[in-house]
Amino acid sequence: MKALVAERPVGDPAALLEWAGAHDSVGLEAEAVPLYRQALAAGLDPEREARAIVQLASSLRNVGDPIAAVELLRAAPDHPAVGAARGAFLALALFDAGQPGEALATALHALTPTLPGYRRALDYYASQLPTSGTSSGMTSAS
Repeated sequence: MKALVAERPVGDPAALLEWAGAHDSVGLEAEAVPLYRQALAAGLDPEREARAIVQLASSLRNVGDPIAAVELLRAAPDHPAVGAARGAFLALALFDAGQPGEALATALHALTPTLPGYRRALDYYASQLPTSGTSSGMTSAS
């Protein structure tokens, strides 16, 4: 990958993204974080930007900064290139940030559009989950 990146102009955003991903995939998340940030700052097309945001947030979470991951993912727009991945990684970051109720609700909301049925009920139940560690008092949504 290093040889391929070297073929591209210095600062090429797509090359930076791929180089970050190569680091990330071999467990070098701390080294990947600044590369993802450089790729984003250099200007990626919308599809690559969506991927870079999810990958950067995942790396931030893995290096112990779930709050930065939550902020990044909450600000990110949905994009078909990543599907429900933004919501799934947001759920993981929320869980690691000590917000398990909101994490579960986020995961369920990310999952619901893929279901052939029960969407309304599941969306309702997800919206009733406690987000600050308090009891919710759920009722039926059938």
